[in-house]
Amino acid sequence: MVRLMQANEILFNRNVAPEVFEMRVYAPDIAKKIQPGQFIIIKVTESGERIPLSIGDFNREEGTLDLLIREVGVTTKRLVQMEDGTIIPDIVGPLGKATEIEDNVKHLVCVGGGVGIAPVHVVAKAYKEMGAHITTIFGARSSNLLAWKDRINEISDETIIATDDGSEGIKGVVTLPLENEILAGRPMDLVFMAGPAIMMKFVAGVTKKHSVPSIASLNPIMVDGTGMCGACRVTVGDVTKFACVDGPDFDGNAVDFDELLSRQRTYIDREQQCLEKGYESGEILTPDKHQCKLEQQIADLGHDINIKDRMKIDRQKMPEQEAKKRIRNFDEVPLGLTEEGAKLEARRCLQCRHEPCVKGCPVHVKIPQFISLISQGRFSEAARKIKETNALPAICGRVCPQEVQCEGKCVRGKNGDPVAIGHLERFCADYEREKGKVIIPTKATATGKKVAIIGSGPSGLTVAGDLIKMGHEITIFEALHQAGGVLAYGIPEFRLPKAIVGSEVDYLRHQGVKIELNKVIGATRNVEELMKEDGYDAVYIGVGAGLPIFLKLQGENLNGVYSANEYLTRANLMKAYLDNEVDTPIVKGKNITVIGGGNVAMDCLRTALRLEAKNVYCVYRRTMDEMPARVEEIHHAEQEGVQFKLLRNPLRILGDENGWVKGLEVMKMKLGQPDSSGRRRPEPVPGSEFVLETDLVIIAIGAGPNPLLTSSMKDLQLNRWGYVVVDEVGHTSKPGVWAGGDIVTGAATVILAAGAGKTTVPFIHDWITREKSEEKVWPFEENAKVNE
Repeated sequence: MVRLMQANEILFNRNVAPEVFEMRVYAPDIAKKIQPGQFIIIKVTESGERIPLSIGDFNREEGTLDLLIREVGVTTKRLVQMEDGTIIPDIVGPLGKATEIEDNVKHLVCVGGGVGIAPVHVVAKAYKEMGAHITTIFGARSSNLLAWKDRINEISDETIIATDDGSEGIKGVVTLPLENEILAGRPMDLVFMAGPAIMMKFVAGVTKKHSVPSIASLNPIMVDGTGMCGACRVTVGDVTKFACVDGPDFDGNAVDFDELLSRQRTYIDREQQCLEKGYESGEILTPDKHQCKLEQQIADLGHDINIKDRMKIDRQKMPEQEAKKRIRNFDEVPLGLTEEGAKLEARRCLQCRHEPCVKGCPVHVKIPQFISLISQGRFSEAARKIKETNALPAICGRVCPQEVQCEGKCVRGKNGDPVAIGHLERFCADYEREKGKVIIPTKATATGKKVAIIGSGPSGLTVAGDLIKMGHEITIFEALHQAGGVLAYGIPEFRLPKAIVGSEVDYLRHQGVKIELNKVIGATRNVEELMKEDGYDAVYIGVGAGLPIFLKLQGENLNGVYSANEYLTRANLMKAYLDNEVDTPIVKGKNITVIGGGNVAMDCLRTALRLEAKNVYCVYRRTMDEMPARVEEIHHAEQEGVQFKLLRNPLRILGDENGWVKGLEVMKMKLGQPDSSGRRRPEPVPGSEFVLETDLVIIAIGAGPNPLLTSSMKDLQLNRWGYVVVDEVGHTSKPGVWAGGDIVTGAATVILAAGAGKTTVPFIHDWITREKSEEKVWPFEENAKVNE
């Protein structure tokens, strides 16, 4: 019988040298994430100290960590006395930044002493896998202290031993063979050192003298390990760093080792004596009586600099195409943050305990946690953290109005620019996809239950992404030939590339979600048939609000008048912007007027510019301050040359003798008292009418509910505007049917639609997994109807 191991279980613990023990621990969650150079913090008793331990090796498949522990002080003595099968109460990690394994290092020289050979081993192994030549210089007082010599030999092309007493290898300290190697003219790209601080001081003296790049691993000087206590501070190039979060790796040639040694003596009971010729091998120890007083448990990783330093970092500007260039193409305008830019922006996050940004997110993305991972360079893990609650991070990072949601709640925004949460979300999602690191999440055991989702927009995709992981069989029915809903037909390529939408949809397909295209539910099939004939246990309606709204102006039916829906669908879904490459026609126009001030209006304006318009006008009856579009979209439109005709209200569309648009009559407006929306009501200025010359008018004032589906459901309650009536969690008047998104609220944002879908998921799951029919009391009539 195979015994199941428990997390934090000691698999073996053996003495490999005097006062040195080798331990293997089963810690699968940490093993999955650990990178070379990172460390863990352990605590073996309730009152014990938190101590750092270097990771010497790890096995992701088996979920194990290999540690090399020196028996000094009460805590480590207790640890090494634990028997095989014992559970270590507290292990936190992985902590610190991973060692940057650079592919341009062809010859790596590793210098290790004492238990510092553990981080040397794991870093050398990583470089070996990259094809580097590894020379390891291994030092100890005598040969019996050379723990892990066999393991070092396995991953080294050349191992040089140095012992103080000459019992093995060269007699002397490790600086002697290092100097010999350099003086012999052997080229070396990097020296990596780990061990007692006094050893690293002298090694760094050699590398600095000969201008050889070096990295010093300061694993041994941690206390709390989370960046909260500051006890591990060290000066690197005249800048104060915290070894636990800025490191543990630092430029060895820039570390102030004299200061480090002096600070280590703060809690020393017995100081290590330096030899006259250099140093004595061994660690400088923190006494057992010292204990970090922090009571707050580590919540996540990435507290890499203190708050004062974070506040000094300016918001990182995302590079983008120049305005003059981009209006001649449909390529994406923002180009995304660089890796370094993303990490720097992530370090601006204050990691607030109360997480106000999460409260502002409709799908409750774990914002501080994913930003923390980015700050450490763990970009793919950051994307997966987002996907725990949001199936569409690459999309939401591009089109969500973060400035009024998560970023609007950011504490940093109270006295400056908020953290660029949306840019960071986009960055890590793009990184995961572009690097081919997307991992399909595991699913629960199949339940045998089926859910039909009508509409493949953000609401439907979100519901599908959550329910598929619960083990249900999910089918999305999409009326168009391409999945994505408004993401596919409504948002232009330059703002949301369709390859991104396709990738997010494929992510769901790979999880097992079925997507049936060209299926118009309400016409080719209705909800009743889905439930009674096709065996679906529940239905989610997420069809959006796709019915165009017009102003009922004189001349609205002239040639050259488009609804925003039609104009964008032709340009986006049907790719009319590709000219001769596609068959879809579109009227381009030279002087184009868009009526409206929302995001859809901005999309139309900017699309018109790219379709060779000479003049593009935005007619809006209020001022820029009241405009509902995202600030970023307005800014981009201004950059690209859109001419804003503010405080102007359309009166009628004028046509020529052939029935084509030739002008738009407008009236000037002024702002009066606020209306029900809180915005100041526009009032006409008598006698201010004038004609704006235009040959194309696009009406972008919103969309309403399409009755195609709802009219086929006689038992579905609608409100007076034709939207589906639901309670607070999406129950409709028809048992087994939920609804969310724009078909409930009217036209809104992608993330609000996704949030509405997410709200329904636990209730759908609960309903379809109830075993007893008497428990299935549909709660719609009992609950408040939020949009009746």
